[in-house]
Amino acid sequence: QVQLVESGGGLVQAGGSLRLSCVASGRTFGTYVMGWFRQAPSKEREFVAAISWSGGVTIYEDSVKGRFVISKSNAKNTAYLQMDSLRPEDTAVYYCAAGPYLDQVPSSYNDWGQGTQVTVSS
Repeated sequence: QVQLVESGGGLVQAGGSLRLSCVASGRTFGTYVMGWFRQAPSKEREFVAAISWSGGVTIYEDSVKGRFVISKSNAKNTAYLQMDSLRPEDTAVYYCAAGPYLDQVPSSYNDWGQGTQVTVSS
């Protein structure tokens, strides 16, 4: 089991940027796929981005392609989500997750953080 703690959320104006971090406990961080998901009020949790255990492969949800970048540092046990050109529709609680498969489906991820709020004002 991996313990995950997100940080970096906040309030930003449309067009601004935020960088989310997800620190993981455990000695096997480098073997996990890391994913970012988000959930807006009254909506289901949706996939945002994921990165392979090596960091060599990334996948993104279509609406964030070209604006968000996922990365990870196995040396620091940390995954990141750089979010640029933010839009009001990006407003949500953002969660990081760890799992064995590079996948967009939440049920493929075994461990989840508590979430961090991102609010984008127009």
